[in-house]
Parts: sequence; C-alpha cells; structure tokens
Amino acid sequence: EEEEEEEADESYEQEIQDDQVVESVIRDRKHELPLGRIQTLTEESFSPALADADYMVVLFYASWEAVSLVVMQSYVEAAARLEGTPGISLARVNCWDWPHLCTQQNVTQFPTIKMYEKGGRMLTYAGMWGTEELLSFIRLSRTPSPVRLTTLGEVEEYLSGKSPLLSPGASVLGLFDSSTCDAKEAFVEAAVTLNGYVTMGIYSGEDAAVLAKKYKMPLPALLLARPESSKRNAYHFSKSNAQDVVELIRHALLDPFPEITVGNLPDYFQFHKPLLIFFSGGTLSQADEREMRLLAREENRKSFLPCWLNLENTPVGRVILKAYFGSPLPPLPLLVWVNPHSGGQVFAFPSGQSITEAKILAWIEKVESGLEVSTATLPNGDWKPRLPAYDFLSRMAPSLPEFTIYSWRSSQQEEEAAVPRENQGEEAREDPIEDSTASEVEKELPTGGDLRGTAPRLAAREKQAKRHVEL
Repeated sequence: EEEEEEEADESYEQEIQDDQVVESVIRDRKHELPLGRIQTLTEESFSPALADADYMVVLFYASWEAVSLVVMQSYVEAAARLEGTPGISLARVNCWDWPHLCTQQNVTQFPTIKMYEKGGRMLTYAGMWGTEELLSFIRLSRTPSPVRLTTLGEVEEYLSGKSPLLSPGASVLGLFDSSTCDAKEAFVEAAVTLNGYVTMGIYSGEDAAVLAKKYKMPLPALLLARPESSKRNAYHFSKSNAQDVVELIRHALLDPFPEITVGNLPDYFQFHKPLLIFFSGGTLSQADEREMRLLAREENRKSFLPCWLNLENTPVGRVILKAYFGSPLPPLPLLVWVNPHSGGQVFAFPSGQSITEAKILAWIEKVESGLEVSTATLPNGDWKPRLPAYDFLSRMAPSLPEFTIYSWRSSQQEEEAAVPRENQGEEAREDPIEDSTASEVEKELPTGGDLRGTAPRLAAREKQAKRHVEL
C-alpha cells in the first residue's frame, strides 16, 4: 500500500501511442483477416509445398510483431488479386512457432518475403510493403532476367512494350558485341540482382553496333524505355563491375522531375541536394509542368533536385507545409526551396511572379548568394526517447545474430566472466543460499532450442518479479 501511495504522489508525463503502425494494429485488432487464400506452412509441409508450386511466395512473420501484422493486410490483398493466376501460390510461416525453419531460410528480420521458383531459384523482396509494390515484384519475378533477344524485330517489340514476356513498367536493354564480354557478364549479374524490380533484356547480335549508333552511343550501351513515353534514353557504361551497373540502372530509372511520395523520397533524398518542391493541391497544369521539366534538364539537376508534391495523393504534405510556414497554410500552388542537408533554411518563391524557367533560375541564384530572406529554418535537434525509461538503445548490449537462442546458463556465465575472480569468490562466500537457489531455478528453465511455450513461462516469472516504478 505504501508503494502504491508513493506512485500516486509522483507525477509523470502522460504517455501517448506515437507509433502509427502499432496504433493501426490496436485499432483493427478485432478485424479478422480472410486468410483462406494463403497456405499455412510448417517445418513438415514447407518443402513439399515448394515442390508442388511453380512459384511460391512465402511471408515469414512473427504473430506478435506490429509491422508483420500490418504487412499481412497487404499480403492478403495481394493474394485476393492473384487468385486464379496459374502457377502462383502464396503462403505464410509464423517464425514464433517455427524458428528453426526461419533460420534455415536465412530469415534475419520480420517480416521477410521470399519467392521460390521450382528448380531452386529464390528471390528476397526488399521494396515497400504496399499491395501494388508486392504485386509488381511477384509479376516481375516471373520474367526471365535478362530476357535474351536474338533479332532486331524482337528488340523493337521489347522496347515498344509489346513483347508477351514483359510486365507493365520501364524496361532496360543492354547492347553488346564480342569485344565487350566483361561488361556483358556484369550486366547479366546485375540483371539477376534486379530481378523482380525492373525488366531487363540483352542483345549481342551483329547489329548491336548499328542499333547503338542510332541512339548515338558507343558499345556497351543501355537503352531505357518507359511505357508512358515513346522516348528512349541511352547510356554508355565502361565499368565491368556488376554493382556499378546496378547503381547506373537505378539512377537511370529515377524520374528527372518526380512526384515525391512517402515511398520514393529515400531514393531522391540520398543525393544530398537542395530540393526545389512544387506543392500542388492536385495535378499540375500543363504550363507549370512544362516549366518545371525545363528546370529538370541535366545541366540544372547537377546542383538541385526539382520535384513536386501532390497533397491529394500525399496528405502528409500539409504537415510539411505547416512545419515550414505554420498556420494558416499558404495558398497553393507554392514553389519552395529547402536544403535539409545544410542549414535547413526554407525559401518561398514570390507569389506575385509567374512560374517560368528564367525567373525561377534567377530566384535560385539569389537564394544561393544569400540575397533572399528565409521564411523558416528546420530544427536540428536530436530524436530522443519520449521518456527516460524508453531509452532502450542505451540499455542494449552489442547486436547479436538474429534467432540465436540463449539459455539462462549462458547469460549467467557471461555475467560471471565480467567479474574479477577474487570478487566471484567473495560473492560465493557471502551468499551461498542464493547460489543454490539459482541452480534450482536453472534446472527448471529451458536451455534453448524451441521458442514455443516460452511466452507463458516468461510471464509466470514476471509475476514474481518486483515492480519497477520507472517503467
């Protein structure tokens, strides 16, 4: 009773659930997902299921983990969209129930999605967790990578998007001749790495040099074709390292004037350039888009990144504007210059001026010369835990391999190793009863292996432990 009175006398900052993922799981906890289209796999059924399906997509998850439960919703939606598609099956493995199976499949984090093809090929998904992104990965993974083309007719069909082998989206074609074998091998290796994310083809016929000359590029060359445009971009590469080819292709796939979303922001943020953001309440007008795309030409993009943000598609843009300008929000459309990588100053393009390439470039020159006054400066504070008791990182030991299961004995041995031998002897003499009690407890505790049933045992132990007020 005295301890409860002490707790009541102390005042604490009121806690709120600021993790939107966890919040959504709690909000929808009574909503049961229709899992009938997704097979449940165990250690016994895993290998037979892979042998029966041409393509098996498997979600490895933990039933207690919030992100896993949110991803399960996207996974269920993808299963519904793919229902009836020949050759594709979707399954799930609960790693809390089957830890050894997940270890065998090299699952080191939750959730993880892998696609298995009959015959042994396996791909691990590394994209966003939305339904459309999952569907795109599954469909593209079924396409051979690279697609080997043998005639100019097949090349033209491939670049125009009419090939039956193609999935919707951009496609990349590598052109090689007999003198570019090293570059060709690097391209093939890069195609394997990018399988599931972009369609890649290869042509090394006698007419490859003629085709490259058409696009004013020496061999080896890359051609990039987008379905929404008849224009094809050509790139020359001389490096024979597969990772360099992957980076070149990823960079080429980026839109020169992108619509910024939550999903693609990291792709553009990594360039550490100032952002010229056109905030819009809907789609861009033809005049505004034309002027902004002129700014997005290669010579301008070396110093800054022009982009736009549609508040209808990405509502978080309103939060960004509020952070920049406070309330009420300024009228749209609005052109903003911000450099989050250096100083964090925010500049707004004068509302009275028309949006043209020449006027925007003149304004940017003033901003870079320090002749414009910023409207706001982004704070450069640390991201600290909300309460001291939540500073889990400071309490964590050095990272250990995932799924390594430690017994109580191994933890006790580590603690003893950290204490000098003379101290160990003193402690043993001072409290022999506690030592014997620990040995009895040790006999009752599991020594590692299967995780099933661990939670109830841990819960029973926690009931006997003393309450910690700070938590």
